[in-house]
Amino acid sequence: MTPKKHYFIYRVDKPGTKELRLRTRRAHLEYAAKLGETLVFAGPTLADDEETMIGSVWVVAASSKSEAEALAAADPYEQVDLFQSKLIQPLLKVIPSDAP
Repeated sequence: MTPKKHYFIYRVDKPGTKELRLRTRRAHLEYAAKLGETLVFAGPTLADDEETMIGSVWVVAASSKSEAEALAAADPYEQVDLFQSKLIQPLLKVIPSDAP
């Protein structure tokens, strides 16, 4: 079995998609919850008003970048074409250390 690594997924909403995001949010959150411990950390990025959601950040545990890409692609937000851009990169967790 390939050990799990962390991947950083950063997605930016297309302009003018606030209502689409809100309509799809419940399905998105249900999907995210089903990922369990695979989804290490997640949350929306916010506009300068610190309230308006304009993107999404996930950190996932996956065996490969292609697995991380598949996890992101299955997100209902991606099914409705919410995002204008997506970046998926390996992430090296340094702090906090998991060492005893």
